[in-house]
Amino acid sequence: MQIIHTISEIRRLVAAYKQEGKTIGFVPTMGNLHQGHLELVKMALSKSDIVICSIFVNPLQFGEGEDFEQYPRTLDKDAQKLKLAGCHIVFAPAVDEMYPHSKGSGCDQSQIIIPDISDILEGAARPGHFTGVATVVAKLFNMVQPDKAVFGIKDYQQLQVIKCFVQDLCFPVEILSHSIVRESNGLAMSSRNAFLSAEQKQQAAAIYQALKHIESQIHKGIRDYAALQQQAEKQLNIQGFRTDYISIRDVDLNMPETESKKLVILAAVYLGNTRLIDNLQIST
Repeated sequence: MQIIHTISEIRRLVAAYKQEGKTIGFVPTMGNLHQGHLELVKMALSKSDIVICSIFVNPLQFGEGEDFEQYPRTLDKDAQKLKLAGCHIVFAPAVDEMYPHSKGSGCDQSQIIIPDISDILEGAARPGHFTGVATVVAKLFNMVQPDKAVFGIKDYQQLQVIKCFVQDLCFPVEILSHSIVRESNGLAMSSRNAFLSAEQKQQAAAIYQALKHIESQIHKGIRDYAALQQQAEKQLNIQGFRTDYISIRDVDLNMPETESKKLVILAAVYLGNTRLIDNLQIST
C-alpha cells in the first residue's frame, strides 16, 4: 500500500492504472477510521480493481465553534488499518495541497452550492456544511478520477447531496452506498464516538431505540408524524440528551405524505458536547 500526499502523484498513479484497464474505487474519509469505514473499503474492493482511500480533515465543512481543531488526526493508525483491509493507496493531502490559493480555510475559493437540500435538517443546523462537503468531494473526484465511490448511509443527507451534484454536474462517478454499521448496542459507528466515555456509549444506544420505536408506531398505522417526532425528542431529552432534531421525511427528504410508502427517520442529538446523528429507513 502506498501513501500519497500530492495531487500530481495521485493523478500519475491513477492514469497508469487506467492505462492498464483497471477500475478505480474510492472511499473519501476524514480519518480516525473505525469498522464502518473499513466496510466501505471492503465494498469498494468488491466493486473495483484498485481502491483509494482519502484521509483529509476538511476545514471548509466545519462551522464556527465546531471541533475542527479537536478532530482526531490518526494517520499512522488509519494507514495500518487500511493496509490490513486491502486498500491499495491512501491519499492524505495537506490543507495547502487541497486549497493552495486560500488562507487555509478554503472559504475564499470557488465552491459548490446545492440549493434546497443543503438548507434543511443538517444544513439548517450547520449552515454552509454541505457546501463544504460538496466542494471537497468534487475536488477529490477531480483529483482521483474514480469510477465508483462508496459512502455510508449514516450520513444520509450528505449522501443525497453528493448524488445530487454528481448528477447535476455530470460527474462520471457511480455512487455506491453502504448500510449503517452499528455497535452491538445499536449505536451507529462514528469517528465522533471517540469523544464519548464508556458510560456515554451505552447511553447513546437510546438514539437507535428511539428510531426503532417510531418505526414500530408507523407500522401500527400511526401517521401523526409531528406527534411521533415530539414524543421521541421529549423522551431523549428526559434521558439526558439535547435533541437538535428528529424528523420523519420521505426518501428524497421532502415532508412525507400520509400515503408515502418509503420513509427515513433522521436524528441529531447532543450527548454532552458530542453531536451524534443516525437514521433509519422504513417501508410502510
